[in-house]
Amino acid sequence: MQSVRVNRKAAARLATGHPWVYSSDLIDARNLEPGAVTAVTDPSGRSLGVAHYSASSLIALRLLDRGRPAVDASFFRKRIEAAAELRRRRVRDSDAYRLVHAEADQLPGLIIDRYGGHFVLQALTQGMNAVQPWVVEALAGIFQPSSIVARNDAAVREKEDLPRTVEVIHGALDAPVELSMNGLRWRADLLHGQKTGVFLDQRENYLAVRAYAQGRALDCFTCTGGFALHLASVCESVEAIDSSASALATAHWNRQANGVANVTFREADLFQILAAFSSSRRSYDTVILDPPALTKSRATLDSAAHAYRELNARALRLLSSGGILVSCSCSHHMSEAALLAAIAAACQETNRSLRVLERRGQSQDHPVLLAVPETGYLKCLIFEVQ
Repeated sequence: MQSVRVNRKAAARLATGHPWVYSSDLIDARNLEPGAVTAVTDPSGRSLGVAHYSASSLIALRLLDRGRPAVDASFFRKRIEAAAELRRRRVRDSDAYRLVHAEADQLPGLIIDRYGGHFVLQALTQGMNAVQPWVVEALAGIFQPSSIVARNDAAVREKEDLPRTVEVIHGALDAPVELSMNGLRWRADLLHGQKTGVFLDQRENYLAVRAYAQGRALDCFTCTGGFALHLASVCESVEAIDSSASALATAHWNRQANGVANVTFREADLFQILAAFSSSRRSYDTVILDPPALTKSRATLDSAAHAYRELNARALRLLSSGGILVSCSCSHHMSEAALLAAIAAACQETNRSLRVLERRGQSQDHPVLLAVPETGYLKCLIFEVQ
């Protein structure tokens, strides 16, 4: 195994439990191969563990273990088995969930989502890309899946000098798959759908929001109908809007598969239609805001905060007194405090007052490590209009 030394700053960071070392903190990384497993030491030569090395990313090392185990096929199988056991204890009433959540499951750079007998993986770093065959071998041995899809089309792979590809790498898959979630039937396009097919991170929030939803509901950025179809059983009617025709086609199938009659889907630009609704004095008792990530870097955080403020202001103008506002953000760089500040500014702009009912995050199959804030990204805030 090759070895690399890191400076005291990086050693101190690793000591806090965070698994990343930046390229500027390497002392000696000569002759390391992209994606190689390397031993990591501090300036005095004390062992800090083993890591995957990236030759192109600002994150040069991602720690795999704080000891010196053999990083082989058995290593990855054991880690995936441990992740599966955690989901066995945490996931209820669903055969679709996140099986591996990267750093939170001690497999940095690797995402694996399960959809019944089908699995979707994303190898997001040079290291995980190199060991993808071992990951596939482990999944095949543990689960005997019908198919495994490599959705290696995430933009972050470009930072690792890796191509963006989508392929079926085990078994066969030529159509969307069906799954069960929270007692409802769903269809997921594992080859072309958002993320790996379905937004699994909101699974528990769907149920939480259903406990508060009432009256006439508006589900903004509905995608394949996640919130809308969960709210159908408790709301008089649900109007669900998204700008993606392909996502709405799946949403229509989901509605029909569950025999839901009080949900209507509409294709439109949300920023424009919310302004039009406000001008026409429409009124709703429940409004859901679940936009895609409005910022993916700190550089655009100010513009994202303005967009969140504007979205929430437009939603507040539509809500009746006693109504429910659900405001979500999946932007990691948009902290909960920053999102709350944007919503507070929207309240001031619209002269409305909100009571906080719940502050929620991602489902438990997307675990968050205390020392690695990057593993927690989803905010789901539930309010009552005063």
